[in-house]
Amino acid sequence: MNELQEKLKIDPKRLDEINAFLMDPDNDLVKRLLAVIEKYGTVEEINQKHEESGKLENIMARLEEKKSPYVADLKWLMEQRDNKAFISKADYMKKHLGDKADTIVLNKTNAVTLEISVVNFFPWLIAQAKMAIEKEQLMPGRFIRVRNMKEAEADDDILAVAAGMKIVGASYVETLDTKGTDGSNNALGGPDTIAGYFGGLGSPNDYPYKWVDEYLYYYINYGVTQVLNTNPGTVLLGYMLHKMGINNEFKISVFMGNDNPIAAFWTMMAARLFSREDGSTSLVGLNFSNSINTDTLRASNAVRQSMKLTENVRFEHHITNGYKGVVIQPYLRRDELLDMATDVPNISAKHEGGDPDVELTREHPSNCLEYFTPKEDILKQGLMEKLELNYLDKQDSLDKTAKQLLQKGIDVVCAQNLH
Repeated sequence: MNELQEKLKIDPKRLDEINAFLMDPDNDLVKRLLAVIEKYGTVEEINQKHEESGKLENIMARLEEKKSPYVADLKWLMEQRDNKAFISKADYMKKHLGDKADTIVLNKTNAVTLEISVVNFFPWLIAQAKMAIEKEQLMPGRFIRVRNMKEAEADDDILAVAAGMKIVGASYVETLDTKGTDGSNNALGGPDTIAGYFGGLGSPNDYPYKWVDEYLYYYINYGVTQVLNTNPGTVLLGYMLHKMGINNEFKISVFMGNDNPIAAFWTMMAARLFSREDGSTSLVGLNFSNSINTDTLRASNAVRQSMKLTENVRFEHHITNGYKGVVIQPYLRRDELLDMATDVPNISAKHEGGDPDVELTREHPSNCLEYFTPKEDILKQGLMEKLELNYLDKQDSLDKTAKQLLQKGIDVVCAQNLH
């Protein structure tokens, strides 16, 4: 070992100091976290309430009691699933690989999760399912949501999507309202203070505890398990919650800015330090910055392997992105994915926009700045159909990715109950 490198070794007494800080009964940072948890009961009670509220039969019962208009669509979705209306994986491969489908041995170890962002409104999921049946497409194995939680709670969208995910067999992520864009930093305003957002947006002051409070509310009452995480403070509290027994999960957002392997090491090192005895952690997804390349992911994968987190932490990588509001276009990373997926396991191919050549033809291309637009404003502006079309363009893009991955011999993770 290099003599200079030897100096990086962490002295065990430093870990003892950290443990002493965490165990200090007068540690206000930990005491405040414990106080939030105790509002909702014991760890066992919290997890039990979560399990019950997340059961499909209980979600459906709540929607039926409310006479929700979404019940009929959910029953339709169940019928399509049970009647095998969606194309099977085997038939999909025959369609796109021909005779090769009978002999090809897929790389299942490096299976890529098909991911779409964002399914902000439940009717979009139904429109997507209808299109997938008609076009014989694969539905995603993972969905992202960023709609305002209180708004989604008010019109039962949060329940309908939760039920939909159970029916199709996919994981999904919600985005809590305590994410830094809700006026948490009262020193920031509109465009005239835009520079302040570069370092001033997040979870200031007591917001990390509000984030935990909000998370536990939806965890208990709606069976929400996975949420987006955007701030170092809420990430650390997310690790601590899991360490203490709450079965919470989160993915780190692209907004966090993990754009190099050193940042990935920092993030996963903390996850490993706070992992449970069995090695599990609440970090289940790491969404890198849009600026990374295949070398970044390969180097980060080496870090992930050394931290023994390969199976636990999925690397989420943008294949497409919103046509407006976030990156320079054209942005299409499908070829990079096809190269990288041969040797980097546990990746999800995130589709946040349509293919750029399709987006160019749209009267209203996808725009990430519209993600947080209230439903009332969307309806007033007559945007709902346009936004739904943007979402369906993402489904088309995702299906192209699925086809090319399978043609290259790399398996895909799609909606497991449908295909």
